[in-house]
Amino acid sequence: MSAITFALTHIVPGDPARLLAGPHARQEQVDALARLYGLDRPLPEQYWIYLTGLLRGDLGMSLTTRRPVLDDLLQYLPATAELAFAALALTVLLGIPLGVLAALRHGRATDHAVRFLAVAGVSLPAFWLGLGLQIIFFQQLSLLPIGGRLGSLDAPPARVTGAYLVDALLAADTATFAAAAGHLVLPAITLAAGSLAVVTRMMRASVLETLDADYVRTARAKGLSERVVLGRHVLKNALIPTITVLGLQAGTLLAGAVLVEAVFSWPGIGLYTVRAISNLDYAAVMGVTLLVSAIYVLANLLVDLAYVVLDPRIAEQGTMRT
Repeated sequence: MSAITFALTHIVPGDPARLLAGPHARQEQVDALARLYGLDRPLPEQYWIYLTGLLRGDLGMSLTTRRPVLDDLLQYLPATAELAFAALALTVLLGIPLGVLAALRHGRATDHAVRFLAVAGVSLPAFWLGLGLQIIFFQQLSLLPIGGRLGSLDAPPARVTGAYLVDALLAADTATFAAAAGHLVLPAITLAAGSLAVVTRMMRASVLETLDADYVRTARAKGLSERVVLGRHVLKNALIPTITVLGLQAGTLLAGAVLVEAVFSWPGIGLYTVRAISNLDYAAVMGVTLLVSAIYVLANLLVDLAYVVLDPRIAEQGTMRT
């Protein structure tokens, strides 16, 4: 992954030393910056230096912030994680019930309405959705703030985790918690829209497929109540493919955060990535790519663990094969 990312970032035309020095810098100043950051060395040597540093936990120095990339990621990651977790919570809390509701009302007005909203959520670009929400809820209704994590007059809570909601709760600061929650609403809705639509459609399809399964017909033939059939047989089995989609959406939320953070001026990894790309900040872009890749791997690991919780037979089958 590091080799692919390194190659792709260096294919982009441009001189990062020139961008860093500014348009009016003399050539000797540009050359000095190139030597300082090792940009004057051959690409294989640059990659070897980066790789050996990576093995020591050194992700390099950011040209944009003049700080170690690892320090930047640790600073900006909590903001993105807070936004992504809020969007994921909306996806789970709304997508699963809406999918079940649409399946149980199959072919009725409720089903058609949910399917329409799901198609709209997938089709509408996050950029336009974010701008539309800003116009409606900030400019027209003045109900929610337009961007940032806090207002200009609000002081951030004492940093413990970097997530304002968590830190405000730990400090028992209800005013800051309310302000942070208000600033989180519109970005979280914008980021969650696409994933919410995907999960809703997947859950609907899974429930419809499970309702036609033989074991569900058998459960009903035994006289079990509809609530027991749905809770014990339908939902538990329908959740398994939906969990797979949720694992994939965890990475998608991080990718979508780039646009959402730019629209709402959210100081997280996404906004950091936009600035890094604009400045040809190779080390920063590679650091973000490796971070997102690691999160993808972790999300898939959690999905595998969720399979075992929902259906212990999966673990038993794996044990029998070994």
